[in-house]
Amino acid sequence: MKTALRIALAAFLAAAIVGTNAQAARIKDVARVVGVRENQLFGYGLVVGLAGTGDGVRMTRQTVVNMLERLGLNVAIGDINVDNVAAVMVTATLPAFVTPGDKIDVVVSSIGDADSLQGGTLILTPLRAANGDVYAISQGQVTIGGFTAGGGGGARKTRGHPTVGRITGGATVEREVPVDFMDGGDVLYISLNSPDFTTAANMAKGINDAIGPDTAKARDAATVGVKVPAGRLDDIVSFISQIEAVRVDQDHISKVVINEKTGTIVMGGDVSISPVAIAHGTLTVTVTPEFQINQPDTPFGGGRTVARTTSSVDAEEEKVTFNRVSTSDVVDALNAMGVTPGDIIAILQALKVAGALQAEIVIM
Repeated sequence: MKTALRIALAAFLAAAIVGTNAQAARIKDVARVVGVRENQLFGYGLVVGLAGTGDGVRMTRQTVVNMLERLGLNVAIGDINVDNVAAVMVTATLPAFVTPGDKIDVVVSSIGDADSLQGGTLILTPLRAANGDVYAISQGQVTIGGFTAGGGGGARKTRGHPTVGRITGGATVEREVPVDFMDGGDVLYISLNSPDFTTAANMAKGINDAIGPDTAKARDAATVGVKVPAGRLDDIVSFISQIEAVRVDQDHISKVVINEKTGTIVMGGDVSISPVAIAHGTLTVTVTPEFQINQPDTPFGGGRTVARTTSSVDAEEEKVTFNRVSTSDVVDALNAMGVTPGDIIAILQALKVAGALQAEIVIM
């Protein structure tokens, strides 16, 4: 485990030492056309056919009564047993450019106290957007990535997360979302996934070099406006495809991302470290109880044997390794110290405070 961490650290720091220039990437990988987006859908429904793993909340009983009433059956809420039924929330993502009849995946999540959705079937559930309109209808067999099993005496074994399931292609799109990325004009806008002034300027230059001068202009760190030539308005899809294929030098702020919970450290390839001296050492203090027997000898007798507790303190300090290193020696220096992930995090933070680490530290 430690060896793997050291190898990973060596790779990260080696990248920092070597340093790289901005990496060229396709525009379609680092940006998107403004107006082309996904939409979130959700709905409330029932999963039926469970093997006694449903919930018993009043909300589920009321929902079953309401459903049966729409089917022409009058049932009192007290007569409903919902051990085989679970109330669920159904969520889905509606991609851009889908048309009525297309299939999308849905996620089914219990909102009551159901033990498992295994083997259940989702009853017809309308899926709505934030505006309240129905855009898809969902129904089908729920599949989960786990199970739960119980036995006598309350013993129970659970694997995975049995109260959340998925239906692949479980929703049918009923309404499409209009997409107008041209906004009725001859200019389309491209939005960077990670806003950066340098990248935006590079993107505008790359488009102008590929299409023609004065075609693109960066409005800000996140948006580049592209004027569509008059002869390409009738074939806008081909024009956007050409734009997406343009490669641009992507730039960004150098970062070191640290997850203290797992000891994970990720550095960008352009992180640089100035020449610096690193000292690392530990101090171990051991307190050990000792028992001494005290038996007084008096000329008149009557002395008592007693036990007395004392302590011995042993302070041991490991040899401190003080290495004067440059960027080319950082990997060897840290590996030679045998530092733990916690030590590495502390050292990186200290390097930042000292001004030697030329990057932003992000703590997760």
